[in-house]
Amino acid sequence: MKTAIVTGATGMIATALIRRLIAAGVEVFALCKPGTAEGIECLTDPLVHVIDADISEFLAAKDKITKPCDVLYHFAWLGTFGGGRDDAYLQNNNIRYTIDCVSLAKETGCRVFVGAGSQAEWGPTDEVLRASLPVNPVTGYGIAKFASGKLSRLYAEHLGLTHIWVRILSVFGVGSIPNSIIPSSIDKFLKGEKAAFTKGEQIWDFLYCDDAAEAFYLIGEKAKESKIYPLGSGESRTLAAYITAMRDTVSPDAPLALGEIPYPPGQVMRLTADLSELKQDTGFVPKIGFEEGIRRTAAWRKSVLGL
Repeated sequence: MKTAIVTGATGMIATALIRRLIAAGVEVFALCKPGTAEGIECLTDPLVHVIDADISEFLAAKDKITKPCDVLYHFAWLGTFGGGRDDAYLQNNNIRYTIDCVSLAKETGCRVFVGAGSQAEWGPTDEVLRASLPVNPVTGYGIAKFASGKLSRLYAEHLGLTHIWVRILSVFGVGSIPNSIIPSSIDKFLKGEKAAFTKGEQIWDFLYCDDAAEAFYLIGEKAKESKIYPLGSGESRTLAAYITAMRDTVSPDAPLALGEIPYPPGQVMRLTADLSELKQDTGFVPKIGFEEGIRRTAAWRKSVLGL
């Protein structure tokens, strides 16, 4: 891989991937929502060409991609959080924009399209997540991710592209959305504030963002046939164990209140990825343990908070 396109290039996994691509000497065309690239260090690297374009304008941006590319990584998505997750019209637009990105991949010479799917495509299940597991998405977001993966695959295969769909579990790290569970909890621990949680009986699987980036990089390098891969660490603990480890890593004396918050409706109780096929095809093995990932994330939050 010599040249790649990354959409949604200001997101956590996308920026981690761009850092990995730069380290490998890969030239990157980074498609960003206008006005969002400022202050993101990797986007100022000489190997990176920032293209300001709204998600609805990605296909039209092809004229700004000035050389043939090898892989297109598609991360951009609308309505990831809050009420937008069940906005049918908004999520339907995401499907169309994903297909537009397959067209963009073809028109810029890419041989591989890699799309960012979600564990939400499976819906609630007690099973370990693998590509062969039946899907039953229950949110608009999950339904749209599943439809995007299926339709973009049909179109990519029609155009002669290799299509990889990566169903991402829980990724955290530098650049995480601040109100998500790990950075918001770290902030409270750093400030010595009480952090309240559910009982934490959920069995979850957390992966640090640099490991996620490595997986995407290897997929782009080694993809030979269309596949679906779950992406996590492949290991799991109870959420209570993760939370306790996070507190002990960040600030052992910080107050911790497990069981003070009820489970929300539809709480997902198990998220564990089967990495066997991904490991077999690409050699991917996570290298950054949860506690080390927390130390790196905490250092970032300290900087943001001025502590």
